[in-house]
Amino acid sequence: MTVTKRALIVGASRGIGLGLVERLLEREWQVTATSRRSRAGELATLAERSAGRLQLETVDIDDPDSVAALHERLTGAGFDLLFVNAGTTHDRWETVADIATSTFQRVMLTNALSPVRFVEQFHDLVPDTGTIGVMSSGQGSVTNNTRVTGWEIYRASKSALNQLMRSFAARHPDDPRTLLLMAPGWVRTELGGPDATGTVEDSSRGVVDVIEARSGAGGLHYLDYRGQTVPW
Repeated sequence: MTVTKRALIVGASRGIGLGLVERLLEREWQVTATSRRSRAGELATLAERSAGRLQLETVDIDDPDSVAALHERLTGAGFDLLFVNAGTTHDRWETVADIATSTFQRVMLTNALSPVRFVEQFHDLVPDTGTIGVMSSGQGSVTNNTRVTGWEIYRASKSALNQLMRSFAARHPDDPRTLLLMAPGWVRTELGGPDATGTVEDSSRGVVDVIEARSGAGGLHYLDYRGQTVPW
């Protein structure tokens, strides 16, 4: 008898998040997917076609009260996969010299602090055999930051996300679960822009391939959507 796997995908209303939900449903997972708005567009349509395998929830990961309310609604649920995809960006060529403080704070809050706070609050719903992942970026690599490509604050926020997840792993040295920092590639989404070279379908399929391949492996891994290690 095949056991149905369960996933909680946070930030799934569009782009790669929506693609992750589609790929998991194709592989017979039971999925709970969140968006900031109730019954968000394509996600709602996907739920209607899912024969009950897709449950929709709303949460704003930057709002602690919203996160706490979602945790209360899901208390008692168990997820083989918790994956936080939510994120934001800024104007590509803004640097520390000219970015508004409010924009810096928004990007750091949404891309670094809020995802790991979410993991802190929800990891109790993931069993010892499960996987906890966050959507990082190849641009979070300090080692690879050797040329001017823009998105300096975005880069910093993803590096901070990686560091915070490494701290989480250090505080749980005996945790058998797999922890993943995923770099999805440069993808044509609202965040990635029209010049990006990758598609949502290829990226999301690769990310899910990696998630499934690393299931049960344990440890913290910084990987791209092809399964290759990204240098810190």
